[in-house]
Amino acid sequence: MNGPSSRMLELLSLLQTGRAWPAPDLADRLGTTPRTLRRDLDRLREFGYPVESTRGPGGSYRLVAGKAMPPLVFTDDEAIAAVAGLRMAAQASESADGALRKLERVLPPRLRRKVAAMSAVTHTVTRHAPDLATIDALATAAHARQDVRFTYRDRTGSATERHVEPYRQVLLDRRWYLLAWDLDRMDWRTFRVDRIASVEVPGSTFAPRSTLPDTMVHLAAAGPRGVIHFDAPVSEVSPQLPAEAGALEAVDENSCCYTSPPDDWAWLAAMAAMVGVPYRVESPPELVAETEALAARAARATASRSPA
Repeated sequence: MNGPSSRMLELLSLLQTGRAWPAPDLADRLGTTPRTLRRDLDRLREFGYPVESTRGPGGSYRLVAGKAMPPLVFTDDEAIAAVAGLRMAAQASESADGALRKLERVLPPRLRRKVAAMSAVTHTVTRHAPDLATIDALATAAHARQDVRFTYRDRTGSATERHVEPYRQVLLDRRWYLLAWDLDRMDWRTFRVDRIASVEVPGSTFAPRSTLPDTMVHLAAAGPRGVIHFDAPVSEVSPQLPAEAGALEAVDENSCCYTSPPDDWAWLAAMAAMVGVPYRVESPPELVAETEALAARAARATASRSPA
């Protein structure tokens, strides 16, 4: 039976799709009369949901942005996806952690069990988690075409003051990068967002440039690339390396080459060792040095063990 509570939840779920619903369509989907539909819509407004109506034959209704955040209705799949996304974001943001806790508290038992099972066997590692406030500030400035100033720390730890026109942010292997036009150097630059601090938006705007470089191509060319040669076929190496962090190409049927954009060389050295096949690091010198340091640490870890 289509009771008031279930009908209201279904109505809210339909409105949250973002489309404008003709009144006859809504009434038909809910199996109710136009009069009952109007009463249900009025109740949603009383609960704080900003339902907008339009005039015309039959009228239509849609949910618009309001001043406050009303309760949301999720399907099972949407709730699990939201928890998974918030769990990853919570590593970098107290706000995301708070939202995750609130959502987990109100999950029904059937979903709580699914989320608990997913959490028990899922381990998320974020090597360099950027501040979500920084991502938000850069995204807002890029959308409004406002230049920004910030402090940037390079891989050696040296800090410089930058003044840029922000254009794009890209997430590559759980790391955020900003593509921007550097106003002091008069050239395109990519910046690791976790190395950006003290973002300021002076309020001045800029006219977008007529041509933008391909973000991924520019990122790959922004610095020395890691090149590693594996003495194993692509089919054996591929499952062990994150595809989004680099490109793996066959050299012949028994060997392949992995090329990665400028990144965390210590992490890349560890990833190469974990593949479990013979390999050699070809470049850059920073990756060679990190690989040698990793090998030395591994040797020291076992040097004190007495023979069995």
